Amino acid sequence: MPRSRANIDHIAVAPSGVWVIDAKRYKGKIEVRKSLFGDAKLVIRGRDQTKLVKGLERQVDTVRAGLATIEQDAPVNGCFCFINPDGQAGGSGLPLLWTLTIDDFPLYYPRRLSKRLNQAGVIRPEQIAVLAEALAVLFPHAP
Repeated sequence: MPRSRANIDHIAVAPSGVWVIDAKRYKGKIEVRKSLFGDAKLVIRGRDQTKLVKGLERQVDTVRAGLATIEQDAPVNGCFCFINPDGQAGGSGLPLLWTLTIDDFPLYYPRRLSKRLNQAGVIRPEQIAVLAEALAVLFPHAP
């Protein structure tokens, strides 16, 4: 991310919008705990990892602001992608039949993320290339 030691793992431009993807490699149960009072918590292997959500929120805001400076209008979404070295969803700790969310950020495993990215949306094919080029200039690869 510009003027920061933080990084953005992946930015994808798809028919469904621009996606800021925070890739994580954790083993163990992943859950979102919601209490009657207070904010939801992202818990991984029994440990509070809610700080990850704030980081993703900053990344999404940075990408939105970058697109606004070059007058490119596109929906910008954020999500987590939990990568498991032992398989796709098996062992990732994510439920197979539904998608967990926290603060409107979905928690995906790679195959489910791929399906979501490729859904129909508001971005036209010719706009995808323009957005991808603009984002590559705004957010170059780290050296």
